[in-house]
Amino acid sequence: MRLRKYNKILGILSLTAGTLLLSGCDSALLNPKGQIAMEQRSLILTAFGLMLIVVIPAILMAVVFAWKYRASNTNAKYSPNWSHSNKVEAVVWTVPILIILFLGVLTWKSTHALEPGKPLASDVKPVEIEVVALDWKWLFIYPEQGIATVNEIAFPKGTPVNFRITSNSVMNSFFIPTLGSQIYAMAGMQTKLHLIANEPGTFKGISSNFSGRGFSGMKFQAIATPDQAGFEQWVAKVKQAPNTLTTMDEFEKLAAPSENHPVEYFSSANPELFKQIIEKFKMSHGEMDMSGHEGMDMSEASHAGAEE
Repeated sequence: MRLRKYNKILGILSLTAGTLLLSGCDSALLNPKGQIAMEQRSLILTAFGLMLIVVIPAILMAVVFAWKYRASNTNAKYSPNWSHSNKVEAVVWTVPILIILFLGVLTWKSTHALEPGKPLASDVKPVEIEVVALDWKWLFIYPEQGIATVNEIAFPKGTPVNFRITSNSVMNSFFIPTLGSQIYAMAGMQTKLHLIANEPGTFKGISSNFSGRGFSGMKFQAIATPDQAGFEQWVAKVKQAPNTLTTMDEFEKLAAPSENHPVEYFSSANPELFKQIIEKFKMSHGEMDMSGHEGMDMSEASHAGAEE
């Protein structure tokens, strides 16, 4: 009796503690601020709902069967020799097969529609941002504006953003959860990502691939300004910074490992810096990059490797 009382108290405490801990969670994936993230949320919820078609009946039947065939229910039908039912077999096989087929078609179409490297259709000229994963911070280069920043980017809402992404060190992963689509960054190669913000705001960006001691502090801010004028004001603020990033020596100094690096602005940046960072990792023999195909991005290198 006392043990049952303690178990009840423990259960209440566990439920209370779980509720308090979960209250601090922010489900960014289910709170999208961009078109890509909204479509991804729709895919997640659709797949979740389809799977519940199997899960919910299974849970209900477990409860109903336990209640119906309890020891005290003498009216329950007892069939010790029952072993097969065509109707039951038809249901337990047909329903999951239909769900899997529907999910397969849905996933196939969504995967191609939400391809990270696929440019977004828009009448507005996109903002070009080159991303370099460093230890343990993010470097952003704006080749058209001639500036660079660390751990902060900005772009107007409703304007497509074209990201070109690489790494100066170990493999990493670039991710703005509320805008959608994480993508990997690898040294000597580049990946592409296209995002758009549907509303103004400041969104959290993270590294979603463990990359060493300072990984937990490898975060950045993505600012979607209300309009083009707001973006231009942000660019003007960056151009007032005293620091520059015009030589590889300045870059190597910045690339030195640092943890919880603060936001930093560079009023001038070499527009060829991103290309030079990739070329650092070319092999000495043949001047080929790590993929074995000079100048290719990751998807192109993969395709070329398959052909060989």
